[in-house]
Amino acid sequence: MTRRREAELAALFETASELAGMRDPEAVLHSIVRRARSLLNADVAYLTMNDPDGTYMRMTDGSISSLFQRVRLGLGEGLGGLVAQTAQPYATSDYFADARFKHTNPIDSSVREEGLVAILGVPLKLGERVIGVLYAADRTTREFPPEEVALLSSLADHAAIAIDTASLFETIRSHNLAMRRAEEAHDRLTDLVLRGGDASSVAAAAAELLGGGIAVHDEEGVELARVGMPEGAPPNAAVLRSRTTGRAVPYDGSWVCAVLAGRELLGTLTLARPDLDDADRRLFERASVVTALLLLLRRTVAEAENKVRGELITDILHARDPLGLIARARRIGVELTDEHVVLVTDGSLAAATHFASAHRGLAGVWGTDVVLVVPGTSATAVVDTAAAALGATVGGAGPVLGPGAVATAFDEARRCLRALLVLGREKSGAVMTDLGFVGVLLGDRADVTGYVRSVLGPLLDYDVRRGTELVHTLQVYFASGTNLTRAKDSLHVHVNTVVQRLDRVASLLGEDWQSPERLLEVQLALRLLRVLG
Repeated sequence: MTRRREAELAALFETASELAGMRDPEAVLHSIVRRARSLLNADVAYLTMNDPDGTYMRMTDGSISSLFQRVRLGLGEGLGGLVAQTAQPYATSDYFADARFKHTNPIDSSVREEGLVAILGVPLKLGERVIGVLYAADRTTREFPPEEVALLSSLADHAAIAIDTASLFETIRSHNLAMRRAEEAHDRLTDLVLRGGDASSVAAAAAELLGGGIAVHDEEGVELARVGMPEGAPPNAAVLRSRTTGRAVPYDGSWVCAVLAGRELLGTLTLARPDLDDADRRLFERASVVTALLLLLRRTVAEAENKVRGELITDILHARDPLGLIARARRIGVELTDEHVVLVTDGSLAAATHFASAHRGLAGVWGTDVVLVVPGTSATAVVDTAAAALGATVGGAGPVLGPGAVATAFDEARRCLRALLVLGREKSGAVMTDLGFVGVLLGDRADVTGYVRSVLGPLLDYDVRRGTELVHTLQVYFASGTNLTRAKDSLHVHVNTVVQRLDRVASLLGEDWQSPERLLEVQLALRLLRVLG
């Protein structure tokens, strides 16, 4: 899916560059329908142009019916007439069975003669004005998913500009200075993107061309680039007006243009300039179209990289080919031979991916767990930072070196996360050493014998030296529900003997040995002692 998306975007970029350089209106129209058919792998692609009476067939690619090639649609008639009337994309998987469209005999006859079944139509818009409709169609049933609608809409955006540019070039050749400047700007900005330019380089070029400050923000208002402008995203109301109209709109001495791919908002382009004539407004809007290509590419690259990183996490935890894993990680800027901390969280994959990318690490999913591998020399420090950033519960382990150690540390980090959740410590982070006796027991290097001796050692040594039964007395005491009478019956001694032995326990373990926390540890150690024999 990612490779297909990258191929589609590459073809779209190539189309934008080709269209920007064309001057012959017929060649532009033919290139548009040819590219539309290729991009969507459709049987037929065609383009209709609007006039006051409706929309008429202007160019086809793959058509075999002369009747279809001469068809005219009134506004609101058929799928294309509805697109032309509403300025919204429409798609149908079975045209003749679709009751949303007004069916007329001339239109249905031409569609039937061409043999079309599934049709997608998107508007060719110049600002608020629809100048035509671009279509992709198949002769068999087919669904058009949202990404294909967005792809054809992006092509239509460029196509509308190319058609308008070519028409103006033919009709006002003697007055084309402003248009030439806009075309050159479009070429320059498109070339920047094609050559791998980022948001900062596009913003710098647009600021130079338009003579004002430029800022680029993503759909959530996060700043991607800023040149000659104060910080701050444009107000939502202005963005909504631009998104609705498809035009640049003024606000507080500046202009904003929504960066769109079809209906989808990808971000915004802001220009710090109080006045804007028609030529510069058109140039600014072209810059937003190029920015849309940039943001689509940026998103696709991020999705592809995140997929690679997620797959790498899976292979690391499978412990496949350690040397190969180190080489693969190195290609995306992660050095597994350095110290890394392994984290497991109940937070979202999206937040984990963002955190891992910001810290030059990896994030992925293993079963139901979200896993991160992040550079660090202190597991505690990394865990605390991650828990705060993710707003989630995070268990950690490490630091470790190499893929094999990562897989081992993952098991410990996962157990640590489970322990945090059981202990009611949600939205916090910890490593095993932060969990006291729970961490000692659950950690990969759990020393159960050492733990038993750390809790009961004074009693064990006393029993060996004196031949007493303090440990056994405690076991019976707890088994009797701390009832002295039942305990003395089980031990077959006088109740005072039991009390004296408990006093001796207090002198060896400390007077606070029956506090809730110490008592839990003592009882746990006694149970483990039984397991150890």
